[in-house]
Amino acid sequence: MKTPQLILASTLVLGALTIFPSFSFAQDGPYKIVNSTKTMGTGGIDYVYADNDDRQLYIPRGNQVLVFDLDTLKATGSITNARAHGVAVDPKSGHGFCSSSPIVMWDTKTLQTIKTIDVQGRPDGILFEPLTERIYVLSHQSPNVTVIDGKDGSIAGTIDLGGGPEQAASDGNGHVYIDIEDGDNIAVVDANSLKVTAHYDLAGKGGGPGGLGLDAKNHILFAMCHEPQTCVVLNADTGKILTTLPIGRGTDGGGFNSATMEAFSSQGDGTLTIIKEKSPTEFEVEQNVTTKARAKTCTLDTKNNHIIVIATEPLPGTNATPAVVAAPATNQPAGEARRGGGGRNRGGGPGYLDILVVGR
Repeated sequence: MKTPQLILASTLVLGALTIFPSFSFAQDGPYKIVNSTKTMGTGGIDYVYADNDDRQLYIPRGNQVLVFDLDTLKATGSITNARAHGVAVDPKSGHGFCSSSPIVMWDTKTLQTIKTIDVQGRPDGILFEPLTERIYVLSHQSPNVTVIDGKDGSIAGTIDLGGGPEQAASDGNGHVYIDIEDGDNIAVVDANSLKVTAHYDLAGKGGGPGGLGLDAKNHILFAMCHEPQTCVVLNADTGKILTTLPIGRGTDGGGFNSATMEAFSSQGDGTLTIIKEKSPTEFEVEQNVTTKARAKTCTLDTKNNHIIVIATEPLPGTNATPAVVAAPATNQPAGEARRGGGGRNRGGGPGYLDILVVGR
């Protein structure tokens, strides 16, 4: 249970879970920072994940996964012994998973660990696929994808993508789209057979895709790229490139809000790019919201149509810089080198975790 004792234990591990006053940002356009917190702790971060069914926000930091109330941003507990990059939840079974080695599986109601799952590769991105009720664990090293049954945690299979994946999206009808960061393409996977059915080449329009959005209804993909700093918009059925649009520098996350018909990309340069889908053939950059330096990953609160981004910053008066630390040159995958680091913000010293909520 998420008891006061659990929260206290989590606090002792972190050093303190104190919420500080919100940030203040000048904004132009309909979107702005509507809520924010500062939480003190230790360790690096990567992805943020909103469990919209249980109204929980998961943020892996250091050797645990921090859990917050999605509506209030108050800390509610943690999953310990989980040095992870990202989180995905199967809402049908109520099981959570984090992309660590081994994978940790837990009960989302109690936050108690159910089991650990040994996998190969270097777990990074992660996705829940609803049609088959499976978890896709992405890795820049072989195997590129390990697929896990969301009900019992058994391994259903692995997939060779021919390159290092960064983010994935499912249309809920048997198609999983995965951006290949070091291959400049989008892989299409059949969710039933676990076979790659196509690769959509970005044709030089964008390179190093780090974020991915999907309009499942209109079959539109939004590939957020590093070089050049563009969103490449594609037809999800054919891979035909429809247009390109400028985004900020250092994208590492993206998504699509079907309620507002907007794609979004979070960037490490402290911007959040909002792209309006005016029709299935017409798109425009609606706004670039100022967020926070290194706030490069994001998630969507579908209840409130809010986009949440996260960043870390050093304690005042220290010289520490929570920059992304690259893996050793001999082991660093090409895609991670391309985006300027090892993917995870691994600053291990004490510092603040910033959670920013962007909305209208």
